[in-house]
Amino acid sequence: MKTAIVTGGAGFIGSHLAELLHERGYRVLILDNLSSGKIANIERLLKKSNAEFIQGDIANIDVLKKVFRQADCVFHQAAVPSVPCSINDPGTSHNVNATGTLNVLLAARDNNVRKVIYASSSSVYGDTPRLPKTEDMLVKPLSPYAVSKLTGEHYCRVFEQVYGLPNVCLRYFNVYGPRQDPESQYAAVIPRFIKEIIQGKSPVIFGDGMQTRDFTFVKDVAEANILAAESDTTGTFNIARGSRVTVNKLFELILSILDIDNIRPIYDEPRNGDIRHSYADISRSKAFGYNPKHNLEEGLKETIPSFIGLV
Repeated sequence: MKTAIVTGGAGFIGSHLAELLHERGYRVLILDNLSSGKIANIERLLKKSNAEFIQGDIANIDVLKKVFRQADCVFHQAAVPSVPCSINDPGTSHNVNATGTLNVLLAARDNNVRKVIYASSSSVYGDTPRLPKTEDMLVKPLSPYAVSKLTGEHYCRVFEQVYGLPNVCLRYFNVYGPRQDPESQYAAVIPRFIKEIIQGKSPVIFGDGMQTRDFTFVKDVAEANILAAESDTTGTFNIARGSRVTVNKLFELILSILDIDNIRPIYDEPRNGDIRHSYADISRSKAFGYNPKHNLEEGLKETIPSFIGLV
């Protein structure tokens, strides 16, 4: 039985990935410091055999080296995943996302881990006008968060070239789904919209709402991680739906699914670090078998019920 380590495995994406790995027959070790992850996200999983939680921090390389002794592959999801948070506190964003990734790679190298799968971000592209975004295009990060994620990619590339550590960097595009935190002041747009609409409030749209996003359902992201780990491929890949929608259309779609028609958004100034358009070319990731199964409406219909009763 292969052993998979999931850093940040009690978090939003990490918990879905940990569940899917267990379903696929892996022994799963979840490493999380619970700064944003929640035991509730993995409570059902931990009741099963071959799933274990270890409270630890990627800032502590000694902990990583000890845990990684058991690893066949490492799925590195732990991060501070917020552009606004990184603008308010760039030091923490760098320490967790960049230095933490370096620690993960060092521990993986020293324990002869077979492969590392690194959660990167579409934010590395910035506001370059070319659409769709392809992995070979010029990157232009606009926030400390994007810089920290790009730094992690560079470390991954160097560790493969210099130390022979195989790895894959997955550039996530606007991931959403059940367990995404709607309570954070930095909550992503979909959980924030759902929460406020359910409460009868008017959500704030930053900008004119005509900015576009390539929203990706979390279960498709989990599947992409496992496909990348089990393939022979290495390198950098976009993970997205491969289509885009305006934020205004997203708002209307959520209203429609909830069968609500008496709420209107409030428009405010665009936020620093936000990009105008996000849309991925996913042809390269299809080469290792990635094929997203959920369109936005299907994903929202699975996501929205998970928020009812929580807000």
